[in-house]
Amino acid sequence: MIGLEGLGARSRRAARVSVLVTATLLAGSFASSCAGPETCQAASSHNMNPKHENRLANETSPYLLQHAHNPVDWFPWGEEAFERAQNEDKPIFLSIGYSTCHWCHVMERESFEDEEVARLMNEVFVSIKVDREERPDVDHIYMTVTQAMTGSGGWPMTVMLTPDRKPFFAGTYFPKATLVNLVRQVRDRWQDKRAELIGESDRIAEGLRQYLERSAPGDLPNDIVATAADSLMESYEPQYGGFGSQPKFPTCLNLIFLLRAADRTGKKEHADAALRTLRAMRHGGIFDQVGFGLHRYSTDIRWRVPHFEKMLYDQALAVMAYVEAFEFTRDPFYRRTAEEILEYVERDLRDESGGFQSAQDADSEGVEGKYYVWTEGEIEQLLTPDEAKRAKRAFQTSPNGNYADEASGRSTGTNILELSQISHDEYTKLQPVREKLLKARYKRVQPIKDDKVLTDWNGLMIAAASQAGASFDEPRWTQLAKGSADFVLAKANTDQGLLHIYAKGRAKGEGQLTDYAFLIWGLASLYEATFDVAYLRQAKSLAEDMIQGFWDSKLAGFHMVREGTEHLLARPKETYDGAIPSGNSVAAYALALLARLTGDAKLEETARKTVRAFGADLAQRPTASLGMVTAHDLLAGGQEVVVVGEPNDPATKEMLAQLRTTYSPRKVVLLKTPSNSEVLAGLAAFTSDLSAQDGKPTAYVCRNFACELPTTSPSKARSLLERAAK
Repeated sequence: MIGLEGLGARSRRAARVSVLVTATLLAGSFASSCAGPETCQAASSHNMNPKHENRLANETSPYLLQHAHNPVDWFPWGEEAFERAQNEDKPIFLSIGYSTCHWCHVMERESFEDEEVARLMNEVFVSIKVDREERPDVDHIYMTVTQAMTGSGGWPMTVMLTPDRKPFFAGTYFPKATLVNLVRQVRDRWQDKRAELIGESDRIAEGLRQYLERSAPGDLPNDIVATAADSLMESYEPQYGGFGSQPKFPTCLNLIFLLRAADRTGKKEHADAALRTLRAMRHGGIFDQVGFGLHRYSTDIRWRVPHFEKMLYDQALAVMAYVEAFEFTRDPFYRRTAEEILEYVERDLRDESGGFQSAQDADSEGVEGKYYVWTEGEIEQLLTPDEAKRAKRAFQTSPNGNYADEASGRSTGTNILELSQISHDEYTKLQPVREKLLKARYKRVQPIKDDKVLTDWNGLMIAAASQAGASFDEPRWTQLAKGSADFVLAKANTDQGLLHIYAKGRAKGEGQLTDYAFLIWGLASLYEATFDVAYLRQAKSLAEDMIQGFWDSKLAGFHMVREGTEHLLARPKETYDGAIPSGNSVAAYALALLARLTGDAKLEETARKTVRAFGADLAQRPTASLGMVTAHDLLAGGQEVVVVGEPNDPATKEMLAQLRTTYSPRKVVLLKTPSNSEVLAGLAAFTSDLSAQDGKPTAYVCRNFACELPTTSPSKARSLLERAAK
């Protein structure tokens, strides 16, 4: 969260004055339903009104299309809206949300579908609706404003702008009466005290630009990994796992970091915290016990009561965390959980063309969670008596239900399913029960899916499925990753660069930093799963494009968008790792990973410069960007392993299996074959002189490109890697 202190002295004053100005408008009636930028996230059904059709009707975003029949005269973000505001001398009402946002749809039903509210808004404003997932740059800029001016943030985000897009008011969800009062008083202020509002908006915009485009260079201390892990542990909640009290988010990137910190520092408590949290999440109501996959977050401290939406990025990061936990422990529980999440993604979020869709709604029939909860009577009707008894015991149901409506606190008579602590054998016996419940659940009215395919989120899922495929030696997951990668590269990779979105049969939207960084990570991971050098070549090409298009040549670090991106107040440089890791964090990590795979010193140096560009902030608040600290950890030292052999030779496969099952999170593995040796040498020159010994598959285990003597023994290769990893 970014407070007023984040914008600098001049902008702090402007923001405070703006808060005072807008506070008088609200006369004490301001009330946001969001506790933070990720808490107002669920969804509901949407009723179209055929009497109305506004300018959103030609958009491809499911979220914008949900508002295409509002009586509010919505514009998409773009030149037409800004020209209209200038020509009609009106302020802009900017509303930002996304398709699986519960409070976005509450505000729509209460206000944006209301004829009276719409008439007033159309009179006073030019109204713009933005899908935060389509325009993360716009969302980031105005979320920073909202957090600075109100102390918190969330969606729906409500920001009022001058015609040149400078903010003078920011908030989140407003009930109808509050919104009507606010609009009327903004109308009066725009007429009577416009100079005051514009003056403050100018100062806020300038402070915002300075803050968003800044760097804070510095060298990280040698003990930054241990310091960051200890700092994170200060908020660890030991009884149920996780961090903080409530709401509780999966924060899987943090869990991966703790496992790596434990490996680096030897502090067992860091690994224990991560592993306990991963177990608690799998057993809690935050995990869909019938259809698998993680819900967005838990509203309570015990992981029991979720907000029910499911996001693709959460599934990807969770798979990575459970894969890493399996590699760390070799406990099949973590492998099983990772594969269950992948099963959900494959079944419910995979586009028929191979890409991954974005999200699944929380609501059906206008009720949050209705699709996911059960009465004991429903369970008894669907199952045999023995099965029903097993299900009620395993899923910890109650005859009167254990789920209460969040707003009213009244019992619904239904149950959120949690998984009791049962043995693996008992869990296996539960599978036929689960399958019956899943089959019955598919007959219910299903939550709507946000079916757009986002390049960056697909990059995360490609990385996750690739890591699972390699770690588990499971071609199913490798093929899942490959299908998405091939789809994205075919549809979103153009001569002008990556595109951000594929929806309704067409790709659009200029690629942003996260599209490049996340996809590079995914393709590098897919190379390690398939050893197809085409993916390594494509990853390196995208890295070069990313550096050319997004690098800040003056202050270092990466901008979110290319220079010349229209209609933005700033070119932000994002570093905060929230629900999704920041573009700079993943760019640094992906470049470090790619440098280790290729031996490219320029890529490594750019990764180091990226970390250093934000080093002063990282040293003070490392937990705000643990992805960046993880990149620093990879740059601090790792292992390169090259296996030379025929890919289908059983001895080669055994060599790879021994190396892949060794927990060494900073290693990379390459395979040099007779058919790819020339191409691989062109991408990774350090492999050119490596050859098979005695005609047998041979492993070269290196640490920072200094190699041990080659070995043809799989067990010896494993021991060399274990030694190099210490």
